[in-house]
Amino acid sequence: MKIKTGDQVVVIAGKDRNKTGKVIRVIESANRVVVEGVNTAIKHVRKTKTAKGKKVEFNAPLNASNVMLIDPKSKKATRVGYQINKEGKKERIAKKSKTVI
Repeated sequence: MKIKTGDQVVVIAGKDRNKTGKVIRVIESANRVVVEGVNTAIKHVRKTKTAKGKKVEFNAPLNASNVMLIDPKSKKATRVGYQINKEGKKERIAKKSKTVI
């Protein structure tokens, strides 16, 4: 998966289209990402003997195909590529501006 935890992404499909946020969690086995402030859902927690019932708001996972990385140079959505640097290490680059992410 080309998206990592901590990346700035923009949502390109769904009810939260054009919203941006930071990736909190990557679920690689399900090809999903959790983005801060995007795709919020409410879970109703049942009351117990010791605690009252309540509504808990959380960020639900999105499919990774519905988000794109934000180019650090132009601040627009871009695809991700890879290149080998001079030290022989593989690094991610933004396809639009060719800058290292």
